[in-house]
Amino acid sequence: MTTTKAAQAEQVPPTGKAGRTGKAEQSLGARIAARAGGGAMRVFLVLVGLFWLMPTIGLLLSSLRGPEDIAATGWWKVFTAPSELTFSNYQRLLDNSTITDSLFSTVLITVPTTVLVVVIGSLAGYAFAWMEFPGRDWWFLVVVGLLVVPVQVALIPVSELFGTIGIFETTFGVIMFHTAFGLPFAIFLLRNFFAEIPRELLEAARLDGAGEIRLFTRVVMPLGGPAIASLGIFQFLWVWNDMLVALIFADSDSPPITVALQQQVRQFGNNIDVLAPGAFVSMVIPLAVFFAFQRQFVSGVMAGAVK
Repeated sequence: MTTTKAAQAEQVPPTGKAGRTGKAEQSLGARIAARAGGGAMRVFLVLVGLFWLMPTIGLLLSSLRGPEDIAATGWWKVFTAPSELTFSNYQRLLDNSTITDSLFSTVLITVPTTVLVVVIGSLAGYAFAWMEFPGRDWWFLVVVGLLVVPVQVALIPVSELFGTIGIFETTFGVIMFHTAFGLPFAIFLLRNFFAEIPRELLEAARLDGAGEIRLFTRVVMPLGGPAIASLGIFQFLWVWNDMLVALIFADSDSPPITVALQQQVRQFGNNIDVLAPGAFVSMVIPLAVFFAFQRQFVSGVMAGAVK
């Protein structure tokens, strides 16, 4: 009898102050979670997004104002005086051969660098993930160690090396520098992504007679599309927006857009009617690339670096 009462007492749910406290805490947490997923949080995130885009909006509106208006008032003046908006600044930009040539030079540097990093990184990532060769794990540790090497450390020795072999201040030299420093991250990202491919799928392809090249092109590359796309976007953004490497290694007669804009500031301090549209064009191209492929970028980075 005594044992039965003790068992029943253990089954009775706790009441009193402790029970009320737990219920209150649960209700508070539920209310916070509900509000976080409601309209208030969405409005807050929209405001944060608008605040993040404010410099871009300000640069766009400044590029559509005359130099006198820019010098007199801020860009927010257009909301009360929309007649100040004009496209004459972009006409001056097209007439400025330095800016237009620099855009071509930037494309000439960015596109080959991105292609080289994606192709070489894909091949090396597949080799580290699925091919057996002596010292594979040690070589991969070397690649991971290169991720922490800052670009600034290599500027002087690489400059001397490029000067010796005759590619200093050339477009080819800039491409080689960006490719070399982009490969460690590319190999690390793609190796981790390719390693998640089911082994049974690769073995089945080998049983069907597929060699390493066919296995890479017909099986691995299609499955690694998100990671490869994210790598291409990341490399494109990094090279397009780079100024340090371009300032040192690029040809001074055909600099990229970042260096050309910096030279405009140094030589013509009041040339804001060219600087504003030039800076906006330089910024809007990588933004358009990123927003067009942002889903592939996020899925590829998460799959390659987290799994």
